Amino acid sequence: MKIGILGYGNLGRGVEYAVEKNDDMELVGVFTRRDPQTVSVRSGAKAFNADDLPGMKEDIDVLIICGGSATDLPEMTPKYAEMFNVVDSFDTHARIPEHFANVDAAAKKAGKIGLISCGWDPGMFSLNRLYSMSVLPDGKDYTFWGKGVSQGHSDAIRRIEGVKDARQYTVPVPAALDSVRAGENPELTTREKHTRECFVVAEEGADQAAIEKAIVTMPNYFSDYDTTVHFISEEELKRDHSGLPHGGSVIYTGATGENNGNKHVIEYSLKLDSNPEFTGSVLAAYARAVYRLNEKGESGCKTVFDIAPALLSPLSDEEIRAHYL
Repeated sequence: MKIGILGYGNLGRGVEYAVEKNDDMELVGVFTRRDPQTVSVRSGAKAFNADDLPGMKEDIDVLIICGGSATDLPEMTPKYAEMFNVVDSFDTHARIPEHFANVDAAAKKAGKIGLISCGWDPGMFSLNRLYSMSVLPDGKDYTFWGKGVSQGHSDAIRRIEGVKDARQYTVPVPAALDSVRAGENPELTTREKHTRECFVVAEEGADQAAIEKAIVTMPNYFSDYDTTVHFISEEELKRDHSGLPHGGSVIYTGATGENNGNKHVIEYSLKLDSNPEFTGSVLAAYARAVYRLNEKGESGCKTVFDIAPALLSPLSDEEIRAHYL
């Protein structure tokens, strides 16, 4: 499979690592909105300008789009789904139905597949929520994220006027997590489940009060949470917040039997040293599935719910049954 990467930030580099680990994939190149001459690609692959993509329709089997959900992906994914099979990691949960519709129309028009909202949440966590609900219909699911750096939320802060750089940590509320694991089935508001902590480097002379207000009132990102904003120096950010760890848990509590007398707890959790490298690995696996489905003639928008697990694996069906079933 010939893979293209659009966007060469943290996630793009994570995809690059993943492609290198898959023998059935070849990186055609990295596509950037920057001057390609200024982009040093670690693996030695060629850097292209994003404007070169329309002329490379025959050279790329799947384009993995590594932009931000706030402003990039709503425009990029439908645009490039008219040219390529595409995969993105769109993670603004409230806007997924709208994004799906836009990508579906573009991909069907071109006879391509657009897989959206792929990664670990949305993505692998989504699968575990659906599996659990399907097995135990009389139950309740809870999702906790962190403690870790949210790339999407950090990107959203960096788009605010006057912000030079930023990191945003999502932090579970310990009391809420303990209550769920104990099977108490609490009714939790968004605010009761997580807090958000932001470390922001402001441009010189920027209005810090205006930046803080823009953050804490931002819909879909911060307005529903208790959010703390710290303004720090660029040196402090590099020293104390250069890593990109993350993780979290999907916990589902359900009951079966007479009078629901038997209780069950399903938990799926991740602890990630590198959020972008893990997410990039998920995107690469799903790129394989997208390629295979399009080769069979399928088109339109897909989510992880539409992809059979065997399509993700480089192994044959016989090998999968022998070793993983």
